[in-house]
Amino acid sequence: MGRSFASIAFTDAVRAEQEALGSRAHYARVEQAGASDDVLTEREASYLRAARSLFIGSVNEDGWPYIQHRGGPAGFVQVLDGGRTLAFAELAGNRQHVTLGNLRGDNRVSLFVPDYLERKRLKLFGHARVVSRGDDAALIDRLAEAAGGQANAALVIGIAGFDWNCPKHIPRLIPEDLMLEALGEASRRIAALEAQLPRPSMRRMLEPTAAAIFA
Repeated sequence: MGRSFASIAFTDAVRAEQEALGSRAHYARVEQAGASDDVLTEREASYLRAARSLFIGSVNEDGWPYIQHRGGPAGFVQVLDGGRTLAFAELAGNRQHVTLGNLRGDNRVSLFVPDYLERKRLKLFGHARVVSRGDDAALIDRLAEAAGGQANAALVIGIAGFDWNCPKHIPRLIPEDLMLEALGEASRRIAALEAQLPRPSMRRMLEPTAAAIFA
């Protein structure tokens, strides 16, 4: 766990709870030993570029948290500015615009990025801004193309801290396209093996049946 993530997550109330439950000493050492984590390394950047799904949390003006899902083909999340920011297109949805509305009052967000196949998860804190087509049409077009849709806006999130979680309790789920690809490859291998088997003559195949009929 990095220092920035810990400083955001471990408020005074959280530290008090850790103290009460006996984990404060451990996490105090974690905070002191934590590396800088406000710039993504290649490990995090590669993970995000391969992501197909993420959840983004924001808070409204009444203090209520809100979570939305964002998804797309691998590459719909792009890492910019040498790992200091990430971005993805805001594709047309149900037009509730709850997250975008929340960002008007508070630009702080949290992201949860799972990889169900590899049983990994990356958590991030950041500051989000909405980029309109008038701000940067080229960026929006690039992100929309990567996401396979149309967009008039994008979310650009400056990294404030990140942390990797353990894989415990993450269910292993296989994306449909990977499963179909694996099944197709298996079918091709089975067909190739069957083609190598000697084919019995039709006479030998029918002899047992004929013998049974006329017995």
